[in-house]
Amino acid sequence: MSARDRILEAAMTVFRRHGFRRSSIEETAEAAGLTRQALYHHFKSKEALFRAVIERVHDVALADGAKAAERAEAAGKTLADILVAQVAARLKAFIASFDGSPHVEELFSEHLLQARDLYQHYAALHDAQVAATIERAARREKLALAPGMTAAKLARYIELAVNGAKSAHPSMRPADAFLRDAEAMLRTLIAGAVAPPKPARPKSIRLVRRKAGARK
Repeated sequence: MSARDRILEAAMTVFRRHGFRRSSIEETAEAAGLTRQALYHHFKSKEALFRAVIERVHDVALADGAKAAERAEAAGKTLADILVAQVAARLKAFIASFDGSPHVEELFSEHLLQARDLYQHYAALHDAQVAATIERAARREKLALAPGMTAAKLARYIELAVNGAKSAHPSMRPADAFLRDAEAMLRTLIAGAVAPPKPARPKSIRLVRRKAGARK
């Protein structure tokens, strides 16, 4: 493990144990087995260290979401199942990062204060990732989106739906209830975003048209 990875692992432990405000560079250096000067060689402040931890959390969550979508697609799941798997995996990874900490709410709020630009950056990456999933799954299932709906729009609405679930569960706790609410919102949204299938023509009409074509 590189020195940077060791520092980030130690920082995550310290932040989870003490929260952001009560943590210190010295505690992280001690937990990583480094001197304070050695840690400052990699990170110039506690804020910079926290941002690096948050960036790592987002990277892992985004990767977990992509892998979950790939597995669901390979298993031949429906569009709704694939998207729920992708979004849920990302959320579960994020929740797991701070699981067990008594400072969850503080860490989530500080994450938005100290690294809002990172949050917005990764939200945009997730939107693009989900839009690509929608396009692939729709092609495979031969689905059409509702009039005026696009893959990019649906991906954006999914992000907004997740944020709506977060408003009811600010700390994403209890995790099971939060994930259930998020899934219910996503399935409702996706159902409304897909155009209903075109009704098949009655068999008798198809036969008449086929015979009429043959006589010509």
